[in-house]
Amino acid sequence: MHCRIHVEDLLSLILYCDFCVSVGKTLDGSIAVASAFPAHQEAVLDKDHKFLSKAIEEAYHGVDCGDGGPFGAVVVCENKVVASCHNMVLNRTDPTAHAEVTAIREACKKLGKIELSDCEIYASCEPCPMCFGAIHLSRIKRLIYGAKAEAAIAIGFDDFIADALRGTGFYQKASLEIKRADGNGAVVAEQVFEKTKQKFQMY
Repeated sequence: MHCRIHVEDLLSLILYCDFCVSVGKTLDGSIAVASAFPAHQEAVLDKDHKFLSKAIEEAYHGVDCGDGGPFGAVVVCENKVVASCHNMVLNRTDPTAHAEVTAIREACKKLGKIELSDCEIYASCEPCPMCFGAIHLSRIKRLIYGAKAEAAIAIGFDDFIADALRGTGFYQKASLEIKRADGNGAVVAEQVFEKTKQKFQMY
């Protein structure tokens, strides 16, 4: 059986986990929900609003500067902004310079590490599969986004392939041919991992 989790479901799960932090056992062994939970939830919402607003500001700023599309992202660690970036595709002539990818690159450089498991990322819009992949690979612990992909699609971003996250093919328009190399080429390529495993360690 295959299990698909949509971004909306993932965010609901994250909020549920936030709730669980406030649940504990009393001395007699019974389960008790911390009375401060509403205040905790309100604080989380206030924090999310604050940093999401900054990501939205970046989206406007990027367009005003002519750097790229209306997308912004902010990486936060311990309630402090580590990187605040916008889409830089036009500025850098780089189709991979999306706001989220740019923010992750800057955060990694500033923090001097490639694992951001103590960080959160705020994106003005639902991340595309590339950006979601970057978020996943960087081990960021929490993603909060604003607009749905449809908002971007509505103004012409019809290549916004959110299908990989959603498990649908409705907006998928890529016509990329994918083929594994034939014969010895594939075997030689696989040997790279065996021959370098003693020299390189990921973490």
